[in-house]
Amino acid sequence: MSVFHHPTSMSRLIRSAWRTLGSSSSSSTSDAFLANGFKGYNHFSSHFQCRNSISSLLHQSRPYATHTNTKSPFEANILRILHNEIEYQVEYAPPHQHATKFNSFVVQDRPGGQWMTMKGTYNDSEEIKLEVTMFDGYESVPKLGDDSSGEDVRLHISVLVDISKRSGDDALEFVCSAWRDCLEIHKLYLFSPNSMASRPYLGPHFRNLSSQLQQRLREILEARGVNDKLAVFLHEYMMNKDRVELIQWFGKVKSFIEQ
Repeated sequence: MSVFHHPTSMSRLIRSAWRTLGSSSSSSTSDAFLANGFKGYNHFSSHFQCRNSISSLLHQSRPYATHTNTKSPFEANILRILHNEIEYQVEYAPPHQHATKFNSFVVQDRPGGQWMTMKGTYNDSEEIKLEVTMFDGYESVPKLGDDSSGEDVRLHISVLVDISKRSGDDALEFVCSAWRDCLEIHKLYLFSPNSMASRPYLGPHFRNLSSQLQQRLREILEARGVNDKLAVFLHEYMMNKDRVELIQWFGKVKSFIEQ
């Protein structure tokens, strides 16, 4: 059973949210994770630095501090639970620092948001921009291996790929799904930021195109570094972002109750 958003609907959702937020940035304490990138997932270095950053949440306001003595037993209990959740996440399942690059792409995280952006260039004539959601759905698949009974979960990420010429206004936009081991194209249409059309023609579904044209369009993305290896990176990145956002969420709820 598949339970993930329709790619075209997700495209409109991301586009609307992006225009609303614009270039605003968060002052969240998770900005500390963006201070330094890491290459090749250097687990020792990133674990040490990230753990120090997240651990500061534990000392911003202790559930046993003097000012919490005025809290009701109910609130004090919630604070203890939240403190224990943060402590558990930091000690036993800590995130790493976010990667700031992948091959030729620069990664721009949006702390506190449901997506991130990647930007790159191609042949000095094209701008490539990817808008990537966190996990937004899943599908159930049969389990593999010796114990093949039951089902497993295959997580889904929505990806918009904009390819624009520096000499023009129009852009090609690919609406894609990033699975754990592959990238799947759903739609391709022309996108123009200056277009006045409220309901632009979005073209046919990708699978309805001829197999030859499908292959050539895949090669366009492959040449620009948008491929199965990118899908693997996105899943690793979003797994980590999910951990970061969860810890920050616990910390913000805890701070609110302490006030």
